[in-house]
Amino acid sequence: MVNLLVLYISIKGGMNMLELDAITTLALASVLYLVGIYIINHVGILKRLCIPAPVIGGLLFAIIVAILETTGLLTIKLDSDFIQDFFMLAFFTTIGLGASFKLLRLGGKVLILYFIFCGVLAFFQNIIGVSLAKLLNIPPLLGLTAGSMSMEGGHGNAAAYGKTVQNLGIDSAVTAALAAATLGLVAGGLVGGPVVKFLINKYNLKPENAEETMKDYSDVTANQYLHKRMAPTTIFLMQFAIVAICMAIGSYLGTQFSDLTGINIPIYVGAMFIAVIIRNISEYSNLNIIDMKLINSISDVSLSLFLSIALMSIQLTEIYQLAIPLIIIVLVQVVFIVLFSVLILFRGLGKDYDAAVMIGGFIGHGLGATPNAMANLDVITKKYGASPKAYLVVPIVGAFLIDLLGVPIVTTFINIFS
Repeated sequence: MVNLLVLYISIKGGMNMLELDAITTLALASVLYLVGIYIINHVGILKRLCIPAPVIGGLLFAIIVAILETTGLLTIKLDSDFIQDFFMLAFFTTIGLGASFKLLRLGGKVLILYFIFCGVLAFFQNIIGVSLAKLLNIPPLLGLTAGSMSMEGGHGNAAAYGKTVQNLGIDSAVTAALAAATLGLVAGGLVGGPVVKFLINKYNLKPENAEETMKDYSDVTANQYLHKRMAPTTIFLMQFAIVAICMAIGSYLGTQFSDLTGINIPIYVGAMFIAVIIRNISEYSNLNIIDMKLINSISDVSLSLFLSIALMSIQLTEIYQLAIPLIIIVLVQVVFIVLFSVLILFRGLGKDYDAAVMIGGFIGHGLGATPNAMANLDVITKKYGASPKAYLVVPIVGAFLIDLLGVPIVTTFINIFS
């Protein structure tokens, strides 16, 4: 036990290098996540923009490391490969376990349309990234890091796919993807509200069924069937086992698929789709083996530690050369999603008050993440009135379904340009 707590830190003679082993790296990532929570709770603008705590904590560490390296005082090396891959795989597996096909029926035609529009957005975000990369004289794969993997995908997908792109020989891909995701997250929080306000004022839109309550469908409850029959610890271990089994089978099948076809797919894609299959078999056969409240807790922990480690590991000293191209691509992405939302999505969703409110959510997770989308909905509905349809469609697609289209689209683009 004592050995587990010992920090493996060595200063290499004459090189001023500090090496942290995997356990120490994990401990540091956990602390930085808590530091991020503290900073967000005390800095109002970060809370309003829904910046994730691990992004703040990890970025703070990356800035400190960059300063130490630039001044020649110290180089810090992290042993993060295994734990980062583990939490990344666990996170995408939980995304798959949340993808119930019954949710599509619950939302009806509008939800399916919204879901399809999300796929269309992902496709064009990648077209924009690749096209502008050629104009800006940077590799197409580097342009993809400012496409849907970081815009619609958010920090989780940005870190995961950034690593995939980096493994294909594109230096600084993870750093570029995370930087683009951060810019997109901020833009999504700033742009969504004004666009909805413009539509509401222009078309004089009024809410219908304003007396209805606004249920957040991304907020799940515990599986009472399991809790009546098992101890909480047993249920948790059962959920962990389901996640681990999906990870094992999915990563194996994904590797075999890549070896047989020559198509490069990240291992977490296989794990996610195995999880989708298990979730829906469980539902349609009434097995009742999945507790989504616990799965969401595993998801939150996995994503938080994965992001914290990913941000800790980025090389900020490498990003300055990419700053201008990234900013240009992200700005074009912002302009595109605004035009797409106003000219196409608004009409496609019915050109009514609910459609306008859903656009606030669409921009929120189309440039950032589902919390951004929900924050936009909250601000809009408090000012203009309730939109139960938006509170059904946006969280279901943003939190559970969006990666079902986003993952194969990004993977296809990576394979085309690799």
